[in-house]
Amino acid sequence: MADAAPTGHTRWLWGLLGSVVLTHTALNLVRPLISYRTIAVGGDAVEIGLVTAAYALLPLVVAVSLGRFTDRAPRIAWLAGLGSVVLAAGSLLLAASGGLVGLALASTVVGVGHLLCMVAAQALIARYSRLEHLDRDFGWFTAAASLGQLAGPLVSGALLADASGAELLSATSTALLLAGAVAALGVLPLIPLARLRPLRRTAEERAAPPVPTRDLLRRPGMPSALFTSLALLTAVDILTAYLPLIAESRGLSPMLVGVLLSLRAGASLLSRLTLPWMRRRWSRRVLVTTSTSVAAAALVLVALPAGGFATLAAVLLVGGFLLGLGQPLTMAQVTTLAPDGARGAALALRIWGNRLGQVAVPAAAAGVAGAVGAPGALLFSAAILLAAAVTAA
Repeated sequence: MADAAPTGHTRWLWGLLGSVVLTHTALNLVRPLISYRTIAVGGDAVEIGLVTAAYALLPLVVAVSLGRFTDRAPRIAWLAGLGSVVLAAGSLLLAASGGLVGLALASTVVGVGHLLCMVAAQALIARYSRLEHLDRDFGWFTAAASLGQLAGPLVSGALLADASGAELLSATSTALLLAGAVAALGVLPLIPLARLRPLRRTAEERAAPPVPTRDLLRRPGMPSALFTSLALLTAVDILTAYLPLIAESRGLSPMLVGVLLSLRAGASLLSRLTLPWMRRRWSRRVLVTTSTSVAAAALVLVALPAGGFATLAAVLLVGGFLLGLGQPLTMAQVTTLAPDGARGAALALRIWGNRLGQVAVPAAAAGVAGAVGAPGALLFSAAILLAAAVTAA
């Protein structure tokens, strides 16, 4: 492609990372609140799984088309700003929803906002980062997301405190309004990115047809990278959705659940910050295989009935560190495997696979949870992680 990295420095990247921190703080403030609000309106484990699956439903339909758009659009930073606005709107809709259907629809809007943010941000890195810096830049990108994943549950836990029963409805409404405000602030750091050099394409590039999806899937290593990404992301989703139920059955308050989820996110943040150091010592394959297999073991330990707060905290620290590695590694792998002019489409295909997993896996996990209880959902996710480890190896 005719475009190249705009300059040797990374000032544009810092603006993007600032927006990512804000939008992911809002998103991860919202995600546990969806479970608690579902409980507040009378939902059970099955309905939590279905509302969680609704989050990924519409993004599943539009992800690849959106990625192809980013490959051809001269400027794409505005898409990330639009995602922040849609995410804020979804948070406000959740605050106004008092039934399961409304919660599912609002959860879908939140998913669309997150999709816009993610597709645009990853396409910006693929377009403007140098190839030798991809692991580092995607590591920083996912580290910024982890910082939001750390802050969001802490804020939601503090706002909910010990609320239960009827109190959950008003407490979640307040927290969701705050989430909407934080998401809207994510537009501000993106303003300087409007000065990024627009994409310039030659006449041959403009005339070239888009690379078919089936050709992207046939590239060696691509299916494994997509499946690993799906397994890791859905594992975090299942953990976020079902940990409140598991914790409630063990007498742990929403505040302690927020602490546990933040410990997991903090460990993922640390692993992503140290990723450049690890990549100098081990290959992507070794890191991906190890992280997925040991993360599966961590989910099994969380599902065991004997663990109290201290045990869960220790397990989530280790599991969170390993769960954090796979996303930046698969982003870099998909980018390097894709041909020029199709990197946005390939990254969007990865997100499409993630969203497919976020629809199918929580729905299947809801069935398992309905039959054997919330721990069964974690065991189901652990089995998917083990399958991904085998595929990656």
